[in-house]
Amino acid sequence: MYRTSEQQMSIYDYLPPYHGELAERNRWVRLADAIDWDAFEKEYSGHFGHVGKVAVPARVAYGCLIIRAACGVSDRETVALIRESPYLQYFLGFDAFTDTVPFSSRSMERFRTRIPEDKVRAAVRLLRRFEAED
Repeated sequence: MYRTSEQQMSIYDYLPPYHGELAERNRWVRLADAIDWDAFEKEYSGHFGHVGKVAVPARVAYGCLIIRAACGVSDRETVALIRESPYLQYFLGFDAFTDTVPFSSRSMERFRTRIPEDKVRAAVRLLRRFEAED
């Protein structure tokens, strides 16, 4: 027998599962810890001079491409997922959860031209290993 649920829940009644803390076993937290972000930052910044507009941090650019490839979504959907997920924002190195992101879906094309696909694939393989362990 089916029983109807109570009235629609309010956003103010919802308790997030992370209670202000992220789970250490989450695949994105584990991947964030496994990537040598400092080494990637040095490599990434070495390819581009210090001329022109300030770029999005290398961790954000690289992380966006990893998220896109791992989730199999479009650039626009990648940005939407990042906007909605504290785990993905942590993975990208954000200091705190926010509903705004410092780039648009159009930025993703620039990220792809600057970051080798093989680096993205290697990170996605590592993410898949973490998924298989759970």
